Amino acid sequence: MARYWPEPAHAHGTPARTGIVLVNLGTPSAPTATAVRGYLKQFLSDPRVVEIPRLVWWPILNGIILNTRPAKSAAKYASIWTDEGSPLQVHTARQANLLAGYFVHAGQPDLCVDWAMRYGAPSIPDVLNRMKAQGCTRILVLPLYPQYAAHTTASIIDEVAHCLTHWRNQPEIRQVRDFHDHPGYIAALANSVREHWKLNGQSDKLVMSFHGLPARARDLGDPYHCECHKTGRLLAEALGLPEERWQLTFQSRFGRAEWLKPYTQPTLDALARKGLRSVDVVCPGFVADCLETLEEIAIECKSAFLAAGGQTFHYIPCLNERHDWINALREITATHLGHWLQIAQPAATELEQARQRALKIGAVR
Repeated sequence: MARYWPEPAHAHGTPARTGIVLVNLGTPSAPTATAVRGYLKQFLSDPRVVEIPRLVWWPILNGIILNTRPAKSAAKYASIWTDEGSPLQVHTARQANLLAGYFVHAGQPDLCVDWAMRYGAPSIPDVLNRMKAQGCTRILVLPLYPQYAAHTTASIIDEVAHCLTHWRNQPEIRQVRDFHDHPGYIAALANSVREHWKLNGQSDKLVMSFHGLPARARDLGDPYHCECHKTGRLLAEALGLPEERWQLTFQSRFGRAEWLKPYTQPTLDALARKGLRSVDVVCPGFVADCLETLEEIAIECKSAFLAAGGQTFHYIPCLNERHDWINALREITATHLGHWLQIAQPAATELEQARQRALKIGAVR
């Protein structure tokens, strides 16, 4: 296998472009055991995701997990699958399209906006190579994780760096590390909760559920736990909620190790048993609805809360395609693009003159 990937054909006088790629976690291509098995194999083979020595982890992954988990997970995916496909993929694609439109409206029509998945398709290498072929010499990578974690954000940057090792003509790369306290993001979250309350009334408590991580990650210096708590505090302040009216929890625990606490479903069970009648649950760590929000929270946790004695359970959807969120996304992106937004495209006559000069000194095209 060649060390370097083929470079796209280059024509002198082609204007350099700026690209933006939104990256989310990933999804299987279909709600089937076969598709889920392939997705889980890629996901759980990432050393950023599972920090267990390969000699120990490989037999567990290939001998047990990939033979038992895919069918169960496929059934869960089937319960939330849409006619357009995976909700995560649908929302991520729409966010990219809307972001491109917002930049056009702001007078920046030359930006190339695309999206990728860390696991599954479209892959980061495929999208970055497509951007190169479209003339992007400057690329901003925006992981769609508000809170930084080595398991998520760093894995995306690892994959981008891996792509760089395969390119002869490397583009200029920038990255967004996190946006857990960005005013626009917090405002969009608060607006979504207020709008829900206006339509449905305010429940006894607001639970903010974030995706969990092994507690060991926090102990080793990962800032995710702290950033989740800051997001929660800022959201509660924006809503004017006193401490007793909201709670932060962590969901999606996997394996037997201790994860960040408190756990979402046990917390909801306990609240119901203590007499809490109604609860609203929002998931600030996800900007697009997916399996973890639509199935784990809106179906499983709702069922558990009602079975434990609760009377009313409301799941507040992710930001998805909200106007205020896409505008916040534009603000986040524009800040990190910086002076790239001020780089003017040369006029057509200048580009043609540059091409002619190149041809005179031996350029092929």
